[in-house]
Amino acid sequence: MQACPVSRDGRTSHLEPEWMDDPRADPAEVQRSLKFIRRINILLGYTRATLQHLERFSHSWAPGQQIRVVDLGTGSADIPLAILRWAQRRGFDVRIVGLERHGRTAQMALGSANGNPRLKIIQGDVLNMPLAEGTFDYALTAMFLHHLSDAQAVSVLMAMDRLARRGVIVADLLRNPRAYRWIKLLTALSNPMVRHDAALSVLQAFSKPEAIRLAQSAGLKYVQYYPHFGHRFVLAGEKHR
Repeated sequence: MQACPVSRDGRTSHLEPEWMDDPRADPAEVQRSLKFIRRINILLGYTRATLQHLERFSHSWAPGQQIRVVDLGTGSADIPLAILRWAQRRGFDVRIVGLERHGRTAQMALGSANGNPRLKIIQGDVLNMPLAEGTFDYALTAMFLHHLSDAQAVSVLMAMDRLARRGVIVADLLRNPRAYRWIKLLTALSNPMVRHDAALSVLQAFSKPEAIRLAQSAGLKYVQYYPHFGHRFVLAGEKHR
């Protein structure tokens, strides 16, 4: 994989599984990789990309109102934990459910949660949703859609719309040659799993028109596209209530 294939229209024709998602992957290597990802998310402000939109949405929250959030493909739960720290500083009563398909990663998320009563981790498949519709105020996902085919991504966005009464926040990677060169440099000193998966993630990510088309295909007319630092984008919006 020597170059980022973005000269043709559309995403890469074959989506490969990332090493981290392989059930045979070394648990210690997966844990080191997740730790590296958490550091990068903090260092480059990727977690803030989600928090900025929650901050904007919070202007309409009533004092003392409990806000229920679901995070799909939560990984090691670094974003839910960051949201809970932000909510505590602001005095908001936020409760989060993190849904993670992979058993080992879900166990790591449980460890990270450290018994926090405001965060519940559930092992389950987003494509076979185990959660009831309309049971959350907001549905979030970060760095998850690029793992999926376009049809699967649209299905997940539609599921998020059904889960959330108030709105959604979807954060993911942009695909372009600069992003590919940038991620190769950024992960040059990391472990082989991170180097492989990070480059593959960019190859399988979305362009701006593709991301907008996903939201349109899912019927999410209330979301807008926002570019963010570090070759990231967010699709975010609240429903008219």
